[in-house]
Amino acid sequence: MEARKLETYEEKESLKKELGLLEAIALVIGIVIGSGIFFKPAIVSKNAGAPGLGILAWIVGGIITIAAGLTVAEIAAAIPKTGGLYAYLKELYGDIWAFLLGWVQVMVYFPGGMAALAIVFATQATTFIPMTEVQQKLLAIFMVFLLSAANIISTKFGGKIQTIATIGKLVPIFVIAFFGLVKGTAHGFTPMVSPESTAGGFGLAVLGTLWAYDGWINVGSIAGELKNPARDLPRAIIIGLGLVLVAYLSVNLAVLNVLPFNQVVASKKAASDAAQVLFGGFGASFVSLGILVSIFGALNGYVLTSSRVPYAMAEEGMFPFKSFFGKLSEKSGTPVNSIIFMFVLSTVYILTGSFDTLTDLVVFVLWIFFTMAVAGIFVLRKKFSHIKTSYRVPLYPITPIIGIAGGLFILISTITSSTQRALLGIALTLVGIPVYMYLKKKN
Repeated sequence: MEARKLETYEEKESLKKELGLLEAIALVIGIVIGSGIFFKPAIVSKNAGAPGLGILAWIVGGIITIAAGLTVAEIAAAIPKTGGLYAYLKELYGDIWAFLLGWVQVMVYFPGGMAALAIVFATQATTFIPMTEVQQKLLAIFMVFLLSAANIISTKFGGKIQTIATIGKLVPIFVIAFFGLVKGTAHGFTPMVSPESTAGGFGLAVLGTLWAYDGWINVGSIAGELKNPARDLPRAIIIGLGLVLVAYLSVNLAVLNVLPFNQVVASKKAASDAAQVLFGGFGASFVSLGILVSIFGALNGYVLTSSRVPYAMAEEGMFPFKSFFGKLSEKSGTPVNSIIFMFVLSTVYILTGSFDTLTDLVVFVLWIFFTMAVAGIFVLRKKFSHIKTSYRVPLYPITPIIGIAGGLFILISTITSSTQRALLGIALTLVGIPVYMYLKKKN
């Protein structure tokens, strides 16, 4: 029965298959690398208390993320459906879990994330053009509109924008890493530990890196538009996350090679400060431009992937107004109404300034679903043991256990440090249950 469900889904899928492996890799890198790589080194180093532990935190965070990625890649190969994480949870755990994830993603997480990235873009743009707060909000709305329009024109067009933006954001990262490692004179890689180092501080440092690695799982949302999703999804996740880990380590090592450790800890923009030491005022401007390109690419990644979730839910009668959200453009084959809806909702969040509060509330809930997805490998191998894929997670079951441990670490850390926020996030999610019951009854 389950195998037949997967087959019939592929038969009725009508999104255009226009994206290849390169666009998928660019999407992984583009969503993960936003502005965090330019600003996170300071807080990670501060919590670690020593340069060696700071670098180790980035490595540990990368290992946990790649372990989760290697695991979810097998699930993606077995269930290459549009909707990504929503589709995985639906097949592995049932409709209610999938709906609650989709509900939170569509109503808060994706539009809130788009609003936040657009506002950060506009704020960063003031480095070059002074703007009032109102002008910044108008620029933010325009950027979401521009990328929404581009992704309505065609998925392939949106994918090309993602590829170009990803290459653009990697240029300043490569420049800082190369010249920082070659020309730096601080050599602040040691000591490994210091009197300020604590187990709790190292835990917070790892937590900070895990947030910086977040977002890669969203590539599954465009599975229905990949030419060969069963083959390319696992490759994109593994190659993309591998390149992100190399980029993060390179930049952090370069920053420590250019700036003394105490200066890195005190800086709010360590990468920009390192570039200024290396290249003067031009270096700071170059990195600022790189940050703009980086945020632009991350925003495009959110626009491209976010609309596929309400579309996938509507296709299965799991979202209100299914005929509206399930509509594809006759010309481009893109989920035009879903893209417009996400644009409108993100505009509301930009104008009201509510995106930070809302997204903070649901991040904890999303990590519950992420951890369930990684643990889903055990369900997959039992429930769909008859499905044979070309990719199998290596070092099973050790690799999934590492990924699950990382998810549990984030959840426990959030509960202990932000109990009220975690509970409010759960409450916001549970609001979706009456909607689910109504849709279930209606259908």
